[in-house]
Amino acid sequence: MKAQVPSLDCSLCPRLVDFRTENRRQYPDYHNAPVAAFGPDDAQLLILGLAPGLKGANCTGRPFTGDYAGDLLYATLKKFNLAEGNYEKRSDDGLTLRGCRIVNAVRCVPPANKPTTDEIRTCNSFLASELESLKQLTVVVALGRVAHDALLMASGLKRSHFKFEHAAVHDLQKGVQLVDSYHCSRYNTNTGRLTETMFHDVFAKAQKLLSEKTES
Repeated sequence: MKAQVPSLDCSLCPRLVDFRTENRRQYPDYHNAPVAAFGPDDAQLLILGLAPGLKGANCTGRPFTGDYAGDLLYATLKKFNLAEGNYEKRSDDGLTLRGCRIVNAVRCVPPANKPTTDEIRTCNSFLASELESLKQLTVVVALGRVAHDALLMASGLKRSHFKFEHAAVHDLQKGVQLVDSYHCSRYNTNTGRLTETMFHDVFAKAQKLLSEKTES
């Protein structure tokens, strides 16, 4: 079953529609539309981000492509053999993912990189559909608290039962496990809230969980 996805002119969130319209005027060569998931639909690992960056995914049309967060994320995926090819900050660089898939909790770029609670809730149906479509899914890495909360909402689970904490592992439902990470944004790395080593540790933990699932 294919996941439900928003149309390129999705009109569900008026504020995001207005921002998209303005971006199409200012940046006519950008993607300027909801950003689709990236990676194979038989993936066992899902990486869940917040929303497209204005000059990142909103420009290139591929999650985490074109900005600093993507530099760290894709270098990490290559280190753990979850990606192959060259990452060149464009959607046609030939980079492919192996056994993992990337999607954002909110598909359209929000002003100041901050979606509202209503926008997160409105877009959550697409995330729920994405989760339902991934029949081999066993591990989710949530990049940031918003992604963590959006995943729980899409899964019909209570936030109070699953506290966000960097590198924490949560057992969800249907055999899926959640690994939390601080978001790989420039702000978090510049302030030292997230280091490269800390980020690598999260993916080492996720890979270990995947291996244990395969062996069991």
